[in-house]
Amino acid sequence: MITTDQVKELRGKTGVSIMQCKKALEEADGDMEKAEILLRKKSKEVAAKKASRDLGAGVVASYIHGNGSIGSLVELLCETDFVAKNEDFKVLAKDIAMQVAATEAEFLSKEDIGEKDKIKVREILMEEVKDKPSEMRDKILEGKLDSYFKERVLLEQAFIKDPNVKISDLIQSAVQKFGERTEIGRFTKFTI
Repeated sequence: MITTDQVKELRGKTGVSIMQCKKALEEADGDMEKAEILLRKKSKEVAAKKASRDLGAGVVASYIHGNGSIGSLVELLCETDFVAKNEDFKVLAKDIAMQVAATEAEFLSKEDIGEKDKIKVREILMEEVKDKPSEMRDKILEGKLDSYFKERVLLEQAFIKDPNVKISDLIQSAVQKFGERTEIGRFTKFTI
């Protein structure tokens, strides 16, 4: 039997509707971790269904680090003003702005990495693997490239407030939570 407290706890962790939390808990036989995984999986499905909708609204959020020498701006887009004005949506935008300020994000997604960037980084990393056995060199180089760019692709980064969640997972959860297509538009970081 799923209790109201369990549903409240899962809703508090995920922000997903009470009915979806209850269904996930029932499907997971009351296992909180399994229910969270089920909700994440469902978030991906919901996000895929809404991918073609127009983004006509959103918010711009800023984050200035305590000492004032680092700041960022993030454009978080959605379909309607109704969602854009939602406090939880604004908090999400602020959290992503904090993420940008705290990390070295250069690209939104892997697809945004240009060939010039890949070639430049590959040349630098070739120096690091030149003394490795030739049969292992390519694998090591690919691993280093993946690692390098993973830190610089915003959607691939682990969320600073919860390293078990990637930024892309946060966006997918938002789609499920708000019922609208949600995407990061643009972002920038300023440092002094």
